[in-house]
Amino acid sequence: MIPRQTERRRLRPRTWAFLAGLLCLLGLSFRAHAAPVEIELRGVITHADHETYVEVPFSVPENTERLTVTFAYDRANRTVIDLGIRDPNGFRGWSGGNRSTFTLASSDATSAYIPGFLPPGEWRLILGVPNIRKGASASWSARVRLDPRGAPSPGSVFHEGAVRTGPGWYRGDLHTHSGHSDGSCDSLSGRRVLCPVFRTLEAARAAGLDFIALTEHNSTSVYPELRALQAYYDTLLVLPGREITTFQGHANVFGVTSPLPFQLGSARAPTLDAVLDAVEAEGGLLSINHPGMPSGEACMGCGWTAPIPDCRRITAVEIANGGGLRLTGSAEGPLSGLPFWESLLDRGCRVTGIAGSDNHDPDSRNGGQPPVGRPATVIYAAELSQPAILEGLRRGRVFVDLGAPAGASIDLKVASGKVRAGMGETLRARPAARLRLTAKVSGPPDGTVEFVSGGPSGPATRAPVPIRGLSEVTMELPWTPGLKWVRADVRGADGKLQLIGNPVYLEGRNPKGRRP
Repeated sequence: MIPRQTERRRLRPRTWAFLAGLLCLLGLSFRAHAAPVEIELRGVITHADHETYVEVPFSVPENTERLTVTFAYDRANRTVIDLGIRDPNGFRGWSGGNRSTFTLASSDATSAYIPGFLPPGEWRLILGVPNIRKGASASWSARVRLDPRGAPSPGSVFHEGAVRTGPGWYRGDLHTHSGHSDGSCDSLSGRRVLCPVFRTLEAARAAGLDFIALTEHNSTSVYPELRALQAYYDTLLVLPGREITTFQGHANVFGVTSPLPFQLGSARAPTLDAVLDAVEAEGGLLSINHPGMPSGEACMGCGWTAPIPDCRRITAVEIANGGGLRLTGSAEGPLSGLPFWESLLDRGCRVTGIAGSDNHDPDSRNGGQPPVGRPATVIYAAELSQPAILEGLRRGRVFVDLGAPAGASIDLKVASGKVRAGMGETLRARPAARLRLTAKVSGPPDGTVEFVSGGPSGPATRAPVPIRGLSEVTMELPWTPGLKWVRADVRGADGKLQLIGNPVYLEGRNPKGRRP
């Protein structure tokens, strides 16, 4: 066998240093990341390698967070090559002939491989050769990708590609817990036990969800199990999530698997910016959880009290929480996140309103737990994949389903003359313009669409318009500079909120089309 190793980097370190220095001279901020390293290993086996193990060395640099191997070989003449790997300290896994690709990280790993710290130094790819015929030879190649700490994860963490292709509205639960934190359920004999992860995924599947995030408190221990279960639940997108639990509030983080600072107010995370720096470095996003909850002995650290220096860094707010709905029976009760969200919108913060069940028991019958998927977050995304769902959250074409009839939906367009914008987008209107609001609704045969508008000049105003079986409900609204956002909600015939839409943002422009 003749192995060959080549190494490629996206940018040379000197290039990164030059760019960073140039931006500093220009007075611009720049958060540099080490570039991922790609190593290509190639070789040829012959009958001399029959029933032997060949170990191919390659180097792993310091601060590597994730290692991914993609392997291929010539299978002619019934040649078989098995696969495993060893780090400088010992054995890390063996998948035999069952896999052509695997990944290891500090937080998770492909089944048959051991997650954990990736020590720098010489690693070895283990090739087992149970069969190669006399006179035969077979070429093989392995691509090793090394992602450094602090770099964005490469696409979907637990699923390669999209679970479902094509744009559409995708429904999910962004706040759940299992026995990896404080989730519990009944065992087969009826004892209360820390609930296994598959029970939550099974509940999500039964509820017809498209995606789910398990958001354990500060812990990453659930990720290896989620990676394994994702292969079975291949119609359900499993997002890496985590609930950062602090004494000044709770927040969910999506799309990040490496450890994060959570001791807000300590030297490890003196301010919220330190947490956000770590989240953003890996391409993740942060959502403030149940901000209307109390903070104290009744619910320690549950309500949000931490200062928010720059609200542009907050992607979302949990405006409806299953626990709060269970306690008060209403999304507008004393534990509601709506006032907190609307106060941010009035400040000019463009944050997406979302929801989560906060389920701690997938049976949802013990102690009146909210069921998985209620309330739900419904996101318009280009496909059902981790990058697309997170991008949909950032864009804000999202609505919250509090328990409306199956198939119910709300979408909003706002027009000023020929200029139009949808949920999450910005409409720039001229002074004294009239805005035409069009809410597209489905599901509720009766009830009202409530157009809600607000800004820094005063409390939000609400204008109800009866649905009466219509698929589109419209109204006109005069635009004034004090009006910064408008959204559309749906109330049932009993007057209770069923759907909450996200805003269309409003900005002024002068007659020549420029902002004032």
